[in-house]
Amino acid sequence: MTTIVVYVHGLWFTGREGFLLRRRVCAELGAVDHAFSYASVTASMADNAAALGAYLGKLRADTIHLVGHSLGGVVILELFENPPSLPPGRIVLLGSPLNGSRAARNFARLPLARKLLGRSIEDAVLQTRPRQWSGARELGVIAGARPLGLGRLVGLRGEPNDGTVAVAETDLPGATDRIVLPVSHSSMVFSAAVVDQTVSFLRAGRFVR
Repeated sequence: MTTIVVYVHGLWFTGREGFLLRRRVCAELGAVDHAFSYASVTASMADNAAALGAYLGKLRADTIHLVGHSLGGVVILELFENPPSLPPGRIVLLGSPLNGSRAARNFARLPLARKLLGRSIEDAVLQTRPRQWSGARELGVIAGARPLGLGRLVGLRGEPNDGTVAVAETDLPGATDRIVLPVSHSSMVFSAAVVDQTVSFLRAGRFVR
C-alpha cells in the first residue's frame, strides 16, 4: 500500500522551506514525500488550483494526503470546491487565511503592495467569501497563536494571531477538527508540535489533546 503526502507551500515560497516538515511527517507515516510548486504571485487562484489538480492526477498511490501551509491551504480548498477523482486521504491546513487576512488587506493599501501580494491573494484572500467544508475527506485545521511576524506592523493586533493570520481567520465550518498551537506563522513548518499533530490527523483523523 503506497501513501503519498503532498505539501502545498504558501505565498512567495517554493516548497523547499517545508523540507523538514515533509521529511518528518513522511517518515512517521511511511509515506512518499511530494511538494507541489505553483506561481503564488503571477497566476490566479483558479489557475493554481487547476494546476494542483493536474499534478495530483498524475500521482499513483493507494492514499494521497495533502498538507497546505498558508496560501497553499486556500489553493487546496479551491481545488476541492469541485472535488477531483483521487485516491482517499486526509487534508491538514496550517495557518491558512480561509476567511481572508486583515494583515494582507492593510498591507495591500501600501504603494505597489498589491503587485507583491499577487493575483492569488487578490482573488481569494483580499476578496473573501464565506467558506464551508462539505467534502468527503476529513480535514483538520492548525492555527498559530504566537504573534511574531510582519502582521503586527500592518495592524494585526487585539486578537489571537500567529503574526500574519488571526486565529479566527483560519476557522472553517465543517472541518473535522481544529487545534490552536503556540507557534508563529513562519515557524509552523519547523515546529515539532505541528509535525506531531499533522501526523496524528493524517493517521487517525483527529488531533491529540
